[in-house]
Amino acid sequence: MAQALYRKWRSQTFDQVVGQEHVTQTLRNALRDGRVAHAYLFSGPRGTGKTSTARILAKALNCTGPEGERPCDVCPTCVAISEGRMLDLIEIDAASNNSVDDIRELRDKVGFRPSEGSYKIYIIDEVHMLSNSAFNALLKTLEEPPPHARFILATTEPHKIPATVHSRCQRFDFRRIPVAEIAAHLRYIATEENVQAEDAALTAIARSAQGCMRDAISLLDQMTSYGSEAISVAQVNQVLGSVASESVSAFVDALAQQNIPAGLQLIHDLLLAGASLQEFTTQVIEHLRGVMLLQMTGDSGLLDDRSPETVGQMKAQADRLTQPQTLFAVKRFGESVGELKGGHQPQLPLELALVEIVSGPAIAIGQPQSAPPEATVSQVAAQPVAAKSSTDQASAAKPSAHTLSTVQPDKADSTAAAEQTDDKAPPAPLDQDAVVKLRGQWSEVLATVRERLGLKQQAALRAMRDIAIGESAIALAFGNNKFAKDMISDPETAIQVSTILAQFVGRQVTLECQEGEHATLPAAVGRVVRDTRKNDGPDPLLEFAVSELGAEVKDEKKAKRRAS
Repeated sequence: MAQALYRKWRSQTFDQVVGQEHVTQTLRNALRDGRVAHAYLFSGPRGTGKTSTARILAKALNCTGPEGERPCDVCPTCVAISEGRMLDLIEIDAASNNSVDDIRELRDKVGFRPSEGSYKIYIIDEVHMLSNSAFNALLKTLEEPPPHARFILATTEPHKIPATVHSRCQRFDFRRIPVAEIAAHLRYIATEENVQAEDAALTAIARSAQGCMRDAISLLDQMTSYGSEAISVAQVNQVLGSVASESVSAFVDALAQQNIPAGLQLIHDLLLAGASLQEFTTQVIEHLRGVMLLQMTGDSGLLDDRSPETVGQMKAQADRLTQPQTLFAVKRFGESVGELKGGHQPQLPLELALVEIVSGPAIAIGQPQSAPPEATVSQVAAQPVAAKSSTDQASAAKPSAHTLSTVQPDKADSTAAAEQTDDKAPPAPLDQDAVVKLRGQWSEVLATVRERLGLKQQAALRAMRDIAIGESAIALAFGNNKFAKDMISDPETAIQVSTILAQFVGRQVTLECQEGEHATLPAAVGRVVRDTRKNDGPDPLLEFAVSELGAEVKDEKKAKRRAS
């Protein structure tokens, strides 16, 4: 039976561990100086060499070879560990052996001396899966193990491990392996296995592994069974469901040229070709990240894992796109990835993201398309001088467009807005009718918040006591309910809530969350219209708990009188 490549080429010595020199060098020095700790904690992403390094350390501690060459990987002890038949190496999968009884059994056996080597090595994989009782049972043994015992704990989620365990271990953080190092190791394996592969194909495999060497080797193993003489980029793309880099670049070109028909046609062609739209969107985000790095730094050295042709395309696109457009595109496509899960029209979320990025948020909230694309990125502040010039030009031209959150348009955008407002009248000022209309639709607002944000945000918004509406802002007063105010005023939540409110008031607005019974807005925002909602009646959070969560209201005084 053939052995999987990731098992066949598992690291057997410190020299073979790829991309973790900060760990292997420290362990070598500890072995040389006789300062090996009694317990280690190896943490990091999956497939980066945690368990392999633990086995190598077990070899080095029990190796009978020359002291400066341990582990030698040829002595009987090293061979036994490599073949999985070393009695003194005990590997425990904490995912399936996580009870306190399992740890008690380990504690009872740890006192017995090793039968073959010098040390008994306990490797506990996925140690964060242990129960609290199991951790407590392990603590004393972990702190003061017998002289012949060593513990190596491995986990992908170190934040779930109690601090009492952390303090008893030396912790090593394994890092994601760079693309270049993964590709080089894949080239070595392919050469040793007599497998022909294009360098670009190996780079594509390495990039798709996202720093995980085991995933990269497994994909290489899969590609060797494809049936062709040599592994090509086209084969890798077909297996991964990804598309050629030319298609990704063409899609970003359509975005930069604001050519919606070309972008929609490309999405349609990819869907007919059977490509994975999720993988394609991920590639687009990665490509736009490169464009963003070039715009922010101008340093192409940050894209050393990309081909020179791709970097040249990114540079051209970085000149055509503005920074706010790129930032908004990365964010919007990132949101659409989670929505591409099938359905009647699986391509629709990606198509909507493209249209919104090119046309701006006006499409999403029912505004005229005169708003510049740069105004669609929230919380991207312009330079002070540019902001001042924009304000002067905007006040002279009396533009009707308002930006989301704290965005300030640049000079060109203000000029464009002024030219467009020459032919269009500014929006009518808000009045008491706007408050009444919003109050009448408040149940719909709450339903939308629950659908987009969740139950907790909806409950917090129910605690609102008063509303003040200005021409470009809405203030919400939450009384003395600081918990609800803080939840809604969270930057990301506030942006999403303001976007929802904009759909109901018919214009882009910012959101302010305040304490007290009355909501107020500064005079600079515009004329303020306050909702005259009554503050009496039951508490909104209490109503929500009863109506939505099935809670019961009990009178403690009556209960005490009955009990007495």
